[in-house]
This record gives sequence, structure tokens and C-alpha cells, in this order.
Amino acid sequence: MTEAGSGAGAKPSDAVALSLAARIEILQGDLTEMGVDAIVNAANNDLQLGGGVAGAIRRKGGPVIQQECNEIGSIPVGGAAITSGGALQAKFVIHAASMQLGGDTTAQALRSATAHSLRIAAERGLKTIAFPAVGTGIAGFPMKECAEIMLRECVDSLRRGSSVEKISFVLFDADATSAFESAWRGMLGSA
Repeated sequence: MTEAGSGAGAKPSDAVALSLAARIEILQGDLTEMGVDAIVNAANNDLQLGGGVAGAIRRKGGPVIQQECNEIGSIPVGGAAITSGGALQAKFVIHAASMQLGGDTTAQALRSATAHSLRIAAERGLKTIAFPAVGTGIAGFPMKECAEIMLRECVDSLRRGSSVEKISFVLFDADATSAFESAWRGMLGSA
């Protein structure tokens, strides 16, 4: 991670990088165990909690989350919707619809679903949010590109101003974690 100095030689971009570095973290772990205001579900636009991240959320959060999704109904690809967290530690689940049921994720859908998730969090006044690598599982989106897109959307949201104070990326395995860490180091180096 880039260290930002505070001495006479520090550049203004160093302060920006330090501020962002303190607000975005990358972890390897279980998204469903996060004690944050909201976790983000890698959703399809029909909000059907099948396999992957959605399946884990359904299993650990209980049937109320799917019931609330059913009440919402379908949403546009690239959109997002919010439900309670059911039995999860998180208070809410934000469902980022990066694909149609059984479909693929596109860069534009991922960008839009990430941005929409962050807007919903800000509209609700949420302080902490945790994302998975949306679209990289069942939908098959490339991990490196996912990291770059999602991190850029988070940086843009934080720079615009948001109630969100901490964004966590909680990745399932070492390869995903490494891809996000690499993309994040690159962004901090160019902040």
C-alpha cells in the first residue's frame, strides 16, 4: 500500500491517497459474516437468490431476504435494490444486478450496479458497506477488470461525498484478493 507523507515534500495527491486508503479495505473472508451496515449481493435482475454469493446470503440470512426480493420483483440490469439483512450480521443487503438470470456481466452493467449500490447506501445514510467481486462467479466476468471497475466507482463515490465512511471488498479466495490488492495499489499510486 502507498504511504503518504505529511512533511514539506508531500504532494496534495498524497493526502487524497491516504484518505482513500483509510476508507477502502480489501480482505479475504466470508462476506456473509461481515458486521457492516450493508453487504452487497452479486445479483441477477430477477433478484432470485440461487448459487454463489446470493446462495450464501440466502442460506445464512434466511428466507425473509428472498421474500423481500420477491416483493420488489425484477429490476433493470445495472440497477440495485435493498432488503433487510434477515439473520445476517449486516442490517441490509443491497442487491447489485450485474446480469440477467443465467446471463453474463458486462463492464457497463457492473459499473452501473456498483454505482447504484453506493447511491442506495448514501441515500439510506449507511456508514459501512462490504462488496464481493460482483459478476466474477457464475457470470464469469474477468477478476482484474472487475477490481478496476468496482474500485474506480468506489473512489469516485467517495470523492463526490457520501455518508459511507468505510468500503470493504471481501473476497472469497487468494487469487481474487490479490487481483483487488494489485488494482488498488495501482490506483493509490496514481491518486
